[in-house]
Amino acid sequence: MQNNLPAADGGTRKLGELFRIISIAIIIIHFYGYCYLAFQHWHLTNKVTDRLAQNFLKINFIRDYFKVKLTALATLAFSSIGMIPKENERLNLKSAIIYLIFGSPLYFLSREILNLDYDPLILCYAYTISTILGYIFLLTGLTIFSKLVSSKFSQKQIFNTYNETFPQEERLIENGYSINLPAEYNLRGRKRSSWINITNPFRGTLILGTPGSGKTFFIIQNIIRQHTRKGFAMFIYDFKYPDLTTIAYNYFLQCESSYKVKPEFYVIDFENISHRCNPIDINSMQDITDAAESARTILLGLNQAWIKKQGDFWVESPINFLTAIIWYLRLYEDGKYCTLAHVIELLQTPYDKLFSILRTEPQIEALIMPFVTAYLNNASAQLEGQIAGATVSLGKLSSPNIYYVLSGNEFTLDINDPERPKIVCVGNSPHKAHIYGAVLSLYTTALTRQLNKRNKMKCSIILDEFPSIYFKGIDNLLATARSNKVATTVAIQDASQLKLHYGKEQAEVIINIVGNIISGQVSGETAKQLAERFGKIIQDKQSVSINENKTSVTNSTQLEMAIPQSTISSLSSGEFVGMVADEPHQKIQLKKFHCEMINKTLKKGKAIEWKELPQVQVDKQKILDNYFQIKKDIQLIVDQKLEEIINSPTLVNLIIKKT
Repeated sequence: MQNNLPAADGGTRKLGELFRIISIAIIIIHFYGYCYLAFQHWHLTNKVTDRLAQNFLKINFIRDYFKVKLTALATLAFSSIGMIPKENERLNLKSAIIYLIFGSPLYFLSREILNLDYDPLILCYAYTISTILGYIFLLTGLTIFSKLVSSKFSQKQIFNTYNETFPQEERLIENGYSINLPAEYNLRGRKRSSWINITNPFRGTLILGTPGSGKTFFIIQNIIRQHTRKGFAMFIYDFKYPDLTTIAYNYFLQCESSYKVKPEFYVIDFENISHRCNPIDINSMQDITDAAESARTILLGLNQAWIKKQGDFWVESPINFLTAIIWYLRLYEDGKYCTLAHVIELLQTPYDKLFSILRTEPQIEALIMPFVTAYLNNASAQLEGQIAGATVSLGKLSSPNIYYVLSGNEFTLDINDPERPKIVCVGNSPHKAHIYGAVLSLYTTALTRQLNKRNKMKCSIILDEFPSIYFKGIDNLLATARSNKVATTVAIQDASQLKLHYGKEQAEVIINIVGNIISGQVSGETAKQLAERFGKIIQDKQSVSINENKTSVTNSTQLEMAIPQSTISSLSSGEFVGMVADEPHQKIQLKKFHCEMINKTLKKGKAIEWKELPQVQVDKQKILDNYFQIKKDIQLIVDQKLEEIINSPTLVNLIIKKT
């Protein structure tokens, strides 16, 4: 909606002229009262003007010398506001100051002239001339200063930051689940305090931002603190262990009283071993589909290029084979040896022995028969292609430390059990992210199966550097866990990173399904997508045309991006944009925000001193003994099962003998 507004510009000009006329009128009335003798000499007096002057002089500020001059000067200053310099007009602050310095004494101190012992008429002339000169000097100085301010303001707004500001939520809106982040924002050049109120974290929260943008310091740390204070069970994926784990542990110590039942604090770390947990524990796998889900998670975590090839023969074959192994151990002696460590070792068994013992279990016969047939038909190349994806990938995990952690059962992953709540932190390491991330992916999958159930307590899942793990079913968790009070927070650096690891379709589902989105500096397609999501606002536009004779101003209003792509690409550290989702009973009209976060957990003058995590001393020899014991367990299973088959007339035909 555009409108040429010479009238509006003329109106502004006329308003300035009106103030100037008022200022001059006040000065003339002042002269009439103080220099009446001169007006008589000029024959400019009569009964009407005398009566008017007498009435005006009864007004307090006109009768008072300094008040009347200050009033005249104030109206003069108002008349100069918003003046725009003409084309090629040279202005400098020094000349404005000189005019103001010389004008002020001439204007304000000229009264001393009237106190001199001289001809009163000449003194009136001198006083009038001195005041008028001072008035002109002050007018010139104020005009130059106003034009300089207008010019500087225009230069500062080359990026349209003034018009891109918009009102944001300044109320603190809390509930038993909310995340409330304090902030400051700019509205038409003024800083105002605001709040980012995530009143419904169960609708999912996505945090984006390049390294150093402040995701952890300003947002994730606050989420951990507030959810711990509000009694949430928690699962935290700590990519740069022990950063988040240390924060969670300290808030856990501070907020123990917030829980009806004191939670237990557990840490999974493969380098500095604290606790042990079996992600394929028999209690977390009720049927073979759970085994298939675990097999898919671990293999896609180790081979992330397979994520985009799901359904392909060479991808599904090793997944099916690993599913058979897992489910066999789940059934063997009621799952006594059902750990990922035992699965890896069983995979290393020679094919003839392995196929022979697997064939004894009817529930996995359909899964292993294609491999048995290929083996018997001497299709070695095909068989290796089908199985090698599993054996080679999982062979990377054959480490005493990993075996030790995966083969223990110190706790289960039902973290939101009201009777035994837990805070679980799993730690990765940037230099071994690919290996550890695959195993930790298995924990997230097992966790999802157990926590997304009814009648559980509220819980919070925080996944920092999310693309470094493969979380099967994250879209389903975001879509369905809301009713079960599961708050999921996903932190990534850029949408392109998510697309690289999860594929374009899966990445778009994750980005579009979350209700709350907070973004620091991102660029490219991600910034463009966010700008479109935040929508448009009505902005004022002004076009100034200047020539030697006049200045023409065109004002218009039009819809522009509330937070443009260029703005998102140039955010400073600690500066975030985004949009929140609200609750039916807690409506938030101002959902969008562009602000600078405030971390109130910092103490003035010094950083917070965190207590160190408790150290658990595990004897290295114990870890090695466990490693070799697992190998012995598998060898024992194979030997006993083969002996059972050979000694059983009904099973002896299952022995694989390659011709």
